[in-house]
Amino acid sequence: MIKFGHPRLLVDKFSECFLFYLDVIGLKVTWGHENDSYASFANQDEKEVVLALFDRQTMAETVGADHLPMDTEVQDRVALIFNVDDVNIEADRIKSRGTQLVAGPKDFPGWGIRSTYLRDPDGNLLELYTDLAREEWTEGLQEAAKKHGTAD
Repeated sequence: MIKFGHPRLLVDKFSECFLFYLDVIGLKVTWGHENDSYASFANQDEKEVVLALFDRQTMAETVGADHLPMDTEVQDRVALIFNVDDVNIEADRIKSRGTQLVAGPKDFPGWGIRSTYLRDPDGNLLELYTDLAREEWTEGLQEAAKKHGTAD
C-alpha cells in the first residue's frame, strides 16, 4: 500500500524560503532551521507535515542529476494551494511584509473561490483562497456539485 506523505519543494534559496513559509505564510516548523538543508512544516493547529523544503543541489546530487542544467525558463508546473479565512485580509498582510502579489484578490465564481496569487523567494507559485458562498457560484458549478454529491 502506498500512502501519500507531503509535497517537498526543492529550492535554491533555502534560508529565504524557510523564513517565507514560517513568517509570511505562517506555517509551524516541525523539523529543521533556516541554516539547514531540510525543513518540514505543519499548519499552525496541526502536527502533521504539510510541506517540506530541501536544498535543490543536495537533492540533485542524491539522485545523480547534478550534471543537468539548474535553470530553464518554463511556465509553472506546480502551485501550492492554501485555504484561508479571508483572502483579502491575508493579501493585505502579505503585502505589508514586502511580498508582491502576482494577481488578485479576485472572485472565480466558476471555481467557487476568491483567490490571490504570489511567489515564494524561489519563484514557486502559491494560491491563497477563500470559498465563495454557494449562491455566488456559477450555475454550471452548482450543477457539477450536485452531480458529484458535494452540494449542501
